[in-house]
Amino acid sequence: MTDLDIHRRIGEQEIAAILILAKTIERVDGHKALEDHTWVDLVQGGRKGVSGLIAYRRNPRAAVGYVQISKGPESWGIELLLHPMERNSNSNVGTALLEEALEEIRKDGGGHVHMWIAKPTEYLEGLAQKIGFKRGRDLYQMRCTLPLQEHTPALKGSLRTFRVGIDEDRWLEINNKAFAWHPEQGRWTRETLLSREAEPWFDPRGFFLLEMDDQLAAFVWTKVHVDEESPIGEIYVIATNPIFSGRGLGEAMCKVGLNYLSSSGISTGMLYVDSSNEPALKVYRRIGFLVDHIDRAYTIDIVS
Repeated sequence: MTDLDIHRRIGEQEIAAILILAKTIERVDGHKALEDHTWVDLVQGGRKGVSGLIAYRRNPRAAVGYVQISKGPESWGIELLLHPMERNSNSNVGTALLEEALEEIRKDGGGHVHMWIAKPTEYLEGLAQKIGFKRGRDLYQMRCTLPLQEHTPALKGSLRTFRVGIDEDRWLEINNKAFAWHPEQGRWTRETLLSREAEPWFDPRGFFLLEMDDQLAAFVWTKVHVDEESPIGEIYVIATNPIFSGRGLGEAMCKVGLNYLSSSGISTGMLYVDSSNEPALKVYRRIGFLVDHIDRAYTIDIVS
């Protein structure tokens, strides 16, 4: 590691270098290098328990890797950016960053750690195993062609859009109940939601709530990715209030979101779903979604 510097301080210069690194990775890999929450935490200074390590080559000086560490209520999360030129057996960047990140976690008490890798290659799979990670969950990114052959279905109840400044607490309650099983989505706070509302892509016109019997029964929140070669419309978050489950509301609300995206000129719909969630997969395949690629979680337990 004689030509490698790893910095723990993340300031404006480091953020600019990480952005250049992320854009380089995106051009090569064909997908986003930083998840939304990672970028928000990086640029806005991060939530409590979030830190980052950036690796520079000394000659010539350039950012070649970045790892972001986030501490959740029950586990740790790691996201790794690795320059395409450093993804080979002759490079020490990935090994150095992951070992340093796990040491930081060990010094802070240790615990269960998961790391997501989009479109895992043989090299990245081997790197994770070399450090001691085991393969965990697979997440499918699925896509469909718009417009759908079906129109927006008739729904009992009242369908309306999200009201900023009014609906936050009500939505959070149902979201966290619906995703109580989910290690990330089920622990949103008001701060988490407000950070998404502050993002330039947020548009309440694409955030639909279904009310039945004076209760929030289901919702679908869409997002448009304009930084792709052609815009892609995502079903960003979708869920049914558990007390209204079994009524087909999830499929109906998914179609509401997709038809809205289509009406906005979007020709490709997209969503993420856990590979083990067979009921959801059955619904999405029936709508017309097909798997585009796999993101994979790797896990390890660190003892302090």
